[in-house]
Formats: sequence, C-alpha cells, structure tokens
Amino acid sequence: MAIKAEYIWIDGTKPTAKLRSKTRVLPNADKIPTWGFDGSSTNQAEGHASDRVLEPVKVVKDPIRGGDNILVLCEVLETNGTPHESNTRALLREVEEKYTAQESIFGIEQEYTFFKGSRPLGFPEGGFPAPQGGYYCGVGAEEVFGREIVELHLDRCIDAGLAICGINAEVMPGQWEFQIGPVDALTVSDDLWIARYLLYRTAEEFGIDATLDAKPARGDWNGAGAHTNFSTKAMREGYDAIITACESLGASQEKVLEHVTQYGADIESRLTGKHETAPWNVYSYGVSNRGASVRIPWQVEVEQKGYIEDRRPNANVDPYVVTRLLINTCCEALEKAGQV
Repeated sequence: MAIKAEYIWIDGTKPTAKLRSKTRVLPNADKIPTWGFDGSSTNQAEGHASDRVLEPVKVVKDPIRGGDNILVLCEVLETNGTPHESNTRALLREVEEKYTAQESIFGIEQEYTFFKGSRPLGFPEGGFPAPQGGYYCGVGAEEVFGREIVELHLDRCIDAGLAICGINAEVMPGQWEFQIGPVDALTVSDDLWIARYLLYRTAEEFGIDATLDAKPARGDWNGAGAHTNFSTKAMREGYDAIITACESLGASQEKVLEHVTQYGADIESRLTGKHETAPWNVYSYGVSNRGASVRIPWQVEVEQKGYIEDRRPNANVDPYVVTRLLINTCCEALEKAGQV
C-alpha cells in the first residue's frame, strides 16, 4: 500500500532559518529516495540554477497522518552532492566525529510562545495580564493558555519516537517549554527540528501561531531561550573537567562573541542581565546561578560530576550550530588539559 512521506528541511532564510516540507507518495518505506526542490523559493538558490537536493538523514513515524506514513528529515545538498552552505548539520557531523571519543551528550530546553493574532495567547485585548510569576508551571484557566495544544504535541513527539523528556508552562502567558535529550549532538538536533515541525503543525490545527522569537513581548517579561545542557565523559566523571569546560567558554572576549553571535537572532534583546539572564557580551558562570551565562547545577557541585547549562542560546537558535560550538570549544579545551 502506498504511503505518504513528508520531506522536511531547513531553508536559507536569514537571520533565522525556517522549516519547509512537502509530500511525496511512495510505494512503501523500504527505500527513501533523494528528492529535489526549488531553492530559489527558499533562499537557497538563484532562479537561473534553482535545483537543490534533499538527502534523507532521519525517518520517523508521522504521528499526524498515522498509519505507515513517515516524516523524512533531510539535509540540503548542491546538485553535485556537496552540502549546501545553509546545511549546518554537515558541519556538526565533522566536529562530532573529530571528538567522538569524548562522548558528548546534550539536552536542549526549547521555549516557545503561542500567539493568537498579534498578541501572546492569554494576553487580553487592549491590556496586559498580571505580572509574570504565577504562570510558571501553572495550573488553572487563569494561569495556563494552550495546554490542549501542548499535550497533543507531546503525544505526537512520543509517537514519532523522538527523545522528548518533558514539558512545562513558562513564566509568561502562552509561553511553554519542551525538552529533548539527553542524547548525542546529532540526535538532539535532529529531534529538536522534527519536534519544532510537529509543534508548528499541531498549533496550525488550532489556528494558533507558535513562535521562537527571542523576546516575544517587550517590557518586563522573560524572553524565550533554548538552554543547552552539555557534558562529556570526563565531565560526567569529575568536577575538574566541569570547571575546564566553563572556563573555556569565557577564555577570551573573542570566544564569548564567537558563541553569542551564533546563538540566535536578536540575542541582545533577551540577554540583558535581567529576567534570569547575563548580559549578552559579558561571560560568567556559577553554581545554581540562573543569572550567569553558564549554570553549574547545585547537584553537580555536590556530586562533583555531571553537566553544565549554557543559558545563552535563544529559542530561535539552530541546534546544529549550538551543539557544534560547545563540542568544539569545550572538547578542545579538555583535550589540551588532558581531561579526556
């Protein structure tokens, strides 16, 4: 029996890439072929040479269509088979392979905000809701908005076999979070992109827009981040490696900017030093400190091993980029320190 394969890819829109998808009918899922698309309509080609290639890299069940239908995450290639310049996954593959012996593991906390029209879901027309505080992990119709979408999205991520490990309401009305991990860099990134696709498609069914804007509501509201938890084998075995990783991320102002300038669009509006953030251009780390650039969880200090949380990435960050940068910076420093 024929199946529907939804080919999904990341386009070339700047400063924040968008997800694109289209459907192909296949006789079965035994062999998923490469496909093509018009790159001139996705900011990935010019009209006089517009063909680009979709190379399948991960296939999961389609929890929306059900049955034997599938979702097909793809890398974008040039017609000669080389990675397109927008293909950040290919760059991650190279770095992860280089440091594979260090066994990097990630968990990413994806915050997002529901919008109904021009306002966050739960914001009254012509005014503002009560200040943030009670909405975080809230319960009840006065605190929580959009739960039916969130629960359906969670079910669909589980049905698709993604490494989703939790959800919670966030500090602003209509703002939520889901978590992917702990898994390797390619898996956390692939699954995050697929989970984003499922989020957009699920919200679409309710006439709601899900946005990853870094500062969806200006004023005295938290922004939206993608806090990234990271560890290597050495960090999971000893505290010295934890400190080496933290120090490496702030080794120089050049290193600080290398990360934050690639941690998502409009990062200055979110990383202000307020609302549980550090200033975007000032690096710091500390135990249990949500006002630091990088947090060492309290239990990590107690147990003298574990992971760190980079709190700087925006909700709109490319997970292939943030994982690559963390591996490259921290693993290189650990290798130089002999902590591998």
